[in-house]
Amino acid sequence: MRIFAPSVIAAAVSISACATATPTSTSTSTSTSTATPTTTTDVDPLVGKPAPDFTKTTYDGKEVHLAALKGKPVVVYFYPKDETPGCTKEACSFRDAWKDLSATGATLVGISTDDAESHKKFAEHWKLPFLLVSDADGAIAKSFGVPMDQGYVARQTFVIGADGIVKKVYRKVSVASHAAEVMADLKQP
Repeated sequence: MRIFAPSVIAAAVSISACATATPTSTSTSTSTSTATPTTTTDVDPLVGKPAPDFTKTTYDGKEVHLAALKGKPVVVYFYPKDETPGCTKEACSFRDAWKDLSATGATLVGISTDDAESHKKFAEHWKLPFLLVSDADGAIAKSFGVPMDQGYVARQTFVIGADGIVKKVYRKVSVASHAAEVMADLKQP
């Protein structure tokens, strides 16, 4: 018989919580938790360099051109698949922190290989207020150094400063605490 530590059980429950949660229509989160970085990323080769540029259209027809967003911070987060437990938990975490995230002036862009129709259903189902774009061929992921496995991108996040320079890279992400980590990054000068 295997015995799991309470922290392992809590993590498993936490990851699946959003997938069974009822979608909300508004965000009122004012999280004040202190985030512990999931990984040290200051040595990532992209930190301190211009973010790889891309232009894509969102599921609702809006064009996203990364270079055109210069002048405000941008968070680009890659995730494997719409409507899966971990990806839903991460998206809902960003949704719940949206009021605070948007107050920083940041643009949040979620990217997976799912098509526009899948993104539309995902965004509508969970009331996601941020941008979702499709990277069907993996070109954007490749430019950021995000690996793909069997057609799915790895879960990784890039915090880009208002100057267009990559400020922080998360090559490993804990979906339960990630929105708080990103919020802390955006608050730093």
